Amino acid sequence: MNTKKPAFAWILTVCLLVLLVAGCTPGNPPGSGTGTSPEGARGAVTVTDFSGRQVAVPDEVERIGCLYAFSGHVVTMLGRGDDIVAVVEGLKRDALMREMCPHIGDALVPASGGAVNVEELLNAGPDLVFVRSETAANEGEAAKLQKTGIPYLVVDYRNMKEQMYIVEMIGQAIGKKEKALQYNEYYQSCIDRVQERVRNIPPDEKVRVYHSINEATRTDARDTLPADWTQTAGVINVSVNEELKFLEDKYFAGLEQILLWNPDVILVNETGVADYIMNNTQWSSLSAVKNHKVYQMPVGISRWGHPGSLETPLAILWTAKTLYPDLFTDINMAAETKYFYREIFNYPITDQMVTRVLQGQGMRAPKGETN
Repeated sequence: MNTKKPAFAWILTVCLLVLLVAGCTPGNPPGSGTGTSPEGARGAVTVTDFSGRQVAVPDEVERIGCLYAFSGHVVTMLGRGDDIVAVVEGLKRDALMREMCPHIGDALVPASGGAVNVEELLNAGPDLVFVRSETAANEGEAAKLQKTGIPYLVVDYRNMKEQMYIVEMIGQAIGKKEKALQYNEYYQSCIDRVQERVRNIPPDEKVRVYHSINEATRTDARDTLPADWTQTAGVINVSVNEELKFLEDKYFAGLEQILLWNPDVILVNETGVADYIMNNTQWSSLSAVKNHKVYQMPVGISRWGHPGSLETPLAILWTAKTLYPDLFTDINMAAETKYFYREIFNYPITDQMVTRVLQGQGMRAPKGETN
């Protein structure tokens, strides 16, 4: 009977070897994990995205797809802009982005309005793709992405803390985490500098602000990034605690409601909107219009303070200095702007470009055109 034991042991050993070769070791069955690690990859790093997915990302990402403009701005800031091979059309309209990364003009555009063109994405050949949460939440679009076999990470945020996490996440995914942390340190320093000076302003002395996003009546809702950063800047954002119209993932206020709010100041982030508000008789009764306090916000690589803006820390500084000048006499926004792009983006912009950025003029081409 003892002579059968070696034979049994030999058979068991062969079976185990077969299982190992097939990749079906105990505790690691086929289909386990995220299913996003590229076949044959030498190594991978696990990254947790906005939606909580733990994704196996190649440890050497060489080609990057940015199907959300914010992710393209971050990748560029982290020094990997030349590795972007797929973009959304909006990235090609950013003048400063095109100046920093001229090849962006030749990148493929495999997504529009949240819909992914799989064939075009595969033609671009990215090792990793960044997408918006709306795209990932759409079952059809998520299925298309999954079938490509390309790992993708969901990029989104609702406040400043989450935005900083997403920047760190992107940095981790593309091997630039230390650079991402440098941005976050600057971001936090801007928050601290402003909060130190505005936190003691009495509530009845805070400036009441209406923030216009792209369109005159599109504005900020509660639990959004602009709601967070405007509060940090020490102002009262008149729309964030009100009921707004929600249409195509955007929030709108009726003109009658804006007239009732009667804000002290109106901030706009789209060229031409300030002139429209100042010259439209329907808006003429507002205090902000009467007192000529309708301000165009700066536009750099993105519209400062926009829901998809990387330049949130600059928006906080600019807004606080613009509305509370006596508290920020030592802050020079031209110098601060040059510092940001030089130190954070590693891109020394000219004095002429700084002027364009702060004026918010000529920095984005109209839809359907590129700079």
